[in-house]
Order: sequence, then structure tokens, then C-alpha cells
Amino acid sequence: MDLRQRQWFASAILLSVALLIEPHLSAENLVFEVRSKFAGKREKELGALKAHDLHRHSRLLSAIDLPLGGDSQPESIGLYFTKIGLGTPSRDFHVQVDTGSDTLWVNCAGCIRCPRKSDLVELTPYDADASSTAKSIACNDNFCSYFSQSSECHSGSTCQYVILYGDGSSTNGYLVRDVVHLDLVTGNRQTGSTNGTIIFGCGSKQSGQLGESQAAVDGIMGFGQSNSSFISQLASQRKVKRSFAHCLDNNKGGGIFAIGEVVSPKVKTTPMLSKSAHYSVNLNAIQIGDSVLELSSDAFGSGDDKGVIIDSGTTLVYFPDAVYKPLMNEILASHPGLTLHTVQDSFACFHYIDKLDRFPTVTFQFDKSATLAVYPREYLFQIRGDTWCFGWQNGGLPTKGGGALTILGDMALSNKLVVYDIENQVIGWTNHNCSGGIQVKDEESGAIYTVGAHNLSWSSSLAITKLLTLVSLLIPFFCNIALL
Repeated sequence: MDLRQRQWFASAILLSVALLIEPHLSAENLVFEVRSKFAGKREKELGALKAHDLHRHSRLLSAIDLPLGGDSQPESIGLYFTKIGLGTPSRDFHVQVDTGSDTLWVNCAGCIRCPRKSDLVELTPYDADASSTAKSIACNDNFCSYFSQSSECHSGSTCQYVILYGDGSSTNGYLVRDVVHLDLVTGNRQTGSTNGTIIFGCGSKQSGQLGESQAAVDGIMGFGQSNSSFISQLASQRKVKRSFAHCLDNNKGGGIFAIGEVVSPKVKTTPMLSKSAHYSVNLNAIQIGDSVLELSSDAFGSGDDKGVIIDSGTTLVYFPDAVYKPLMNEILASHPGLTLHTVQDSFACFHYIDKLDRFPTVTFQFDKSATLAVYPREYLFQIRGDTWCFGWQNGGLPTKGGGALTILGDMALSNKLVVYDIENQVIGWTNHNCSGGIQVKDEESGAIYTVGAHNLSWSSSLAITKLLTLVSLLIPFFCNIALL
């Protein structure tokens, strides 16, 4: 092979790699794909899915556009995350969006057992010393009372915190006040920069799953109702209303996450349960196809554990045993020839080659005539070939009182616009194309703007870096072949 042929061969390799990279770039900006937590893993990792949900739910305690990444595909065990800026100068941090917890915290410089790298995003430790606007919170500050203390308060000491999770994981560190930078909706699919002051946790030590690095993000952003939550702090500064919405795209990944009043599409709402610390609502009945399950009045708990939790921080759907068994029996009545087998000790699976729409739609009926329909392609997922599994789980997640929480996670909430109106204590939803847009109201001007979907992922700079590294390794190899 002569020199010209060898040059052509090497150019062809570079062109092929360029074609691989090109979809991530445009003339104006980076286009992000979604990569979920544990992406690409199938049956052998399904056991991690339930542990992942246990980990998540053990921490249940003007318009802003938050770019969203991730997915809820159970076969890849998804999570949803967003990007915010912290400090002066601002640095970007990727944090998991969690409606089931209240605290914003990020891993900090010098942290013990904090992940150093991730397959999901490039990790960035927060460094308070590098931010000119960072201030530590004293342990006698009123805000410190919202957190469990890891040590006694002494004069001049910082506010230490520790968060313990049901799976044995924990995070601890100290509280910091600093500037948060966000995308303010300024026009149709347009944003400008805005900022506020937020108190958050600076994680100095992690344990358990929080120390794992394979699919780590920089921290967790809690969107709960308490005064310490991210949205409550911004609302106290009159930066936003205590209302937010998400539309989780389980087809293309990513979706929409916005803070503020959604005016379109309209949603049917149901009241939140006032005594619940979570986003809980009253579920009256479950309809499978044309049949309505006959359930006892206390099927979904009693007292403070009464109701059904609506939570995007959980992947699967969890029912008490008294609900799960009749629900599954009614669904399977339409396919009497199916034989179920158990995968990873908890997933009901079966072999199937026909159309999924032959399974019934499951409709949840709530107070104020609100209904939520979950279709077969949303409650079933494929793990390999012709093997399908249910996203329903038996037993619910345990409560301190010995009961079981009923939780509607992403497998019920995906492909729907879900609105959490904390000020009016209602939650609403409607079916929606989450790769499209929603309309939000600018409180100051009264203008109505469209907020579009996002797909955040490592596949921009991180993927390109990895591809270029691969190219640098492969070109000498192929050029040596060309010399033969």
C-alpha cells in the first residue's frame, strides 16, 4: 500500500469517527443525549433497581427552566438530573432531582469516600474557598434546626448535619450559604440568567451507595415541601412561586422541569393530604380495563401513612400486598396462557411476542374526579428478546410504623405533565408529549412563554473526549495494518 493509499485510509478512519461525534454538535451549541443511571444494563442489574428505590425513598422527609437529563427505563435503572450553577464565579453541578426529599447538598472538595468519576457526568466537587460569596452557617443559626446535628453546638462552630438513609447509606458535612445561578424564562424557548441565595449541604463524607462512582452525580436537590427545601428557600426570597412541574420523557429521555405557574396544558388536580410530609393524595379506586378492583377502605394505609405518594424520585410502582395481588390477577385475566417467572427475586416476568396493547390500561381514580391512566407500554418493560416484566412491586416500601407505603413512581408518571402546586396544596397531571413544550406565566409581566424539553447527558464533552482518546489509540493500529 503506497503513501497516498495509507493517507486515504487514515482519513477514512477520522471521517468515520467524525460522523460518530457529529450528532452531538451543531453550528451553535451542543446537543445532549440522555444516559440513565446504570445505562445499558439488563437482567443482571435488576436487583440494583429495587435497592436504588429503597435508597431514594428512605430519604423521604418567576418561572425557572431547569435543564433535565436521564430516563426512567427500568432496564437501565434511570434517574433524572439537572444542572445548576453555584458560587462566584459560578461552576456547574449536576444534581439528582428528588421530589421525595428536602435538602440540596453537593459533594465538597476533600470529601471522604465521595465519587471521583462517573459514567454519567463529569463530577465537580464544590470548593467554598474558591467562591467569594460562600459563607458557612453557624450552628446557632435558626436554619440549622431543620437538620439532625452530628455534634453539639459550640460558640463559633459551623452547622454540621448528617442524613441517614434506610439502606445504611449516609451523608454528612456542614451547611453553606452561597449564590445559585438558574435559567430564567425570558421568552418562548428562551432563557436568561438569574440568581438567588441558597443554603445547602457541603458533603464531607459519604457512605454506602452514595460513595459509589459508576453512575454518580454531584449531589441531590430536594423539592419537598419543608422550609429547608430548594423551592421553599427561593420562594421566601420572592424569586419563584411554590409551584413546579415536570414532564419525564420515557421515550426519548430527558424532558421538562420548570418552577412557576403552568398555564398550558391544563391539568386535572386532586388535593394533597394535609397531614402527610410527602406529596400524598387520596386514591379511591383502581380500574383495570372495564373492571374496578374491590378494595377495603384502609387498603392504602391509615393515619399519617394514609394515601398514595406521587414521587418522580422512585422508578417503580409499589403496592401493599392486599392491592398488588388482585391487581395482578385482573391484569393477567386477559392472558390466561401466560406463565410468570421471577427475576432477581422480585420482578414478575413472562415470555411474550404479541402486541402489548392487548394488555389492559390501568386507571387510578382520585378525589375530585382526577384520574391517571397507565398504559401497558408504561407498566411493562423488556429485559431481553421476548421477555417482559411488570414495573409493579409487591409489599410497598416499609414505614416506621410497620406499614407499607404506596408509591407511584416514574413508571406511572412518565409521558405526563405533573404539576405540584404547594401554595394551593393540589397535584395535577395530564398526558403530554414531553419532548414538546409547556407554557408558563411570567408573574411580573403576565406574559406567557413556552418552555421546551432538554436532554442533559455526559455524551457532549465527556463522550467526545472519550471518542477522541479512542481515535488516538486506534489510528496507529490501523495505519500499521495499512503498511502491511
